[in-house]
Amino acid sequence: MKAVMFERFGETPKIATLPDPTPDARGVVIEVGATGVCRSDWHGWMGHDPDITLPHVPGHELAGRVAAVGPEVRRWKVGDRVTVPFVGGCGTCPECHAGHQQVCHNQFQPGFTHWGSFAELVATGEADLNLVALPETMPFETAASLGCRFATAFRAVVDQGRVGAGEWVAVHGCGGVGLSALMIARALGANTIAIDTSDEKLALSQSCGASATVNVTTVTDVVEAVRDITGGGAHVSLDALGHPTTFFNSVSCLRKRGRHVQVGLLLADQATPPAPMAKVIGDELEILGSHGMQAHRYGAMLTMIQSGALSPEKLIGNRITLEASIDALTNMDSFAGLGATVITEF
Repeated sequence: MKAVMFERFGETPKIATLPDPTPDARGVVIEVGATGVCRSDWHGWMGHDPDITLPHVPGHELAGRVAAVGPEVRRWKVGDRVTVPFVGGCGTCPECHAGHQQVCHNQFQPGFTHWGSFAELVATGEADLNLVALPETMPFETAASLGCRFATAFRAVVDQGRVGAGEWVAVHGCGGVGLSALMIARALGANTIAIDTSDEKLALSQSCGASATVNVTTVTDVVEAVRDITGGGAHVSLDALGHPTTFFNSVSCLRKRGRHVQVGLLLADQATPPAPMAKVIGDELEILGSHGMQAHRYGAMLTMIQSGALSPEKLIGNRITLEASIDALTNMDSFAGLGATVITEF
């Protein structure tokens, strides 16, 4: 198969011809129809993820057709259209038994613990637990955007943030996951604030449901700007970027008993950011993490998409070739792109 591979962290990946994967007893091989290029992939390429073993094939936002099936798989057959959460559960640990596969003790992640989807084929395990059937009408490029950014945003807003109609939701960072969060919060009836450094991204955020926008380069104090717009602070605030500044601002802009959800990764030298704990204690704030979404929760999200309440296809920016993904990956830290970049040609 053709794939993108890197042999050293931070070194430019190359197109390589690699052996086709084979499924394990309870796994499948998926022929990749589309796969997203995500900031998490950039973190992996930079060496910020301890689970990656070199050489490595990145990519974790994927959709396609089942190409091969292990002998113990019961729910899937060759040709089925599927996607998969970026965190797969083992099915046997206490968290999996409780339905929390996104924090499985023995989790696997294509593109991190295993070779990923910047390739024509990708293997994934425990298929009966972790695969999600796709509607026939959903293009692979749309489905690929669900596996990390949109599904992560859905769980962050719906399950972790518990956003309700009429609440104010602030989203710090208007990349793919931030735009997804804005769209989902708006569909729930919330008022939303998009916060970013880019006028282009803020303009796009308005088409995704932002009620108000804040450009951090043109205001004196982001926290005060949010408090002014909301009349006292956000009920829910999400750091969708993953940076000490956006984390601090997100917690600080909450009203009393507000809920902060950390969605963006804070890794390497940014892994332990300062937190305004006096406010957290005095205002009884909640600080919540959000790490993907279980396969069994996809049904609620897909129902909203099929009803027209959510339109993830609006969040797709560039559609690129596998060869072009190398440049897209290595330049991801510049935050130049609008929306989600998706590989659609292999």
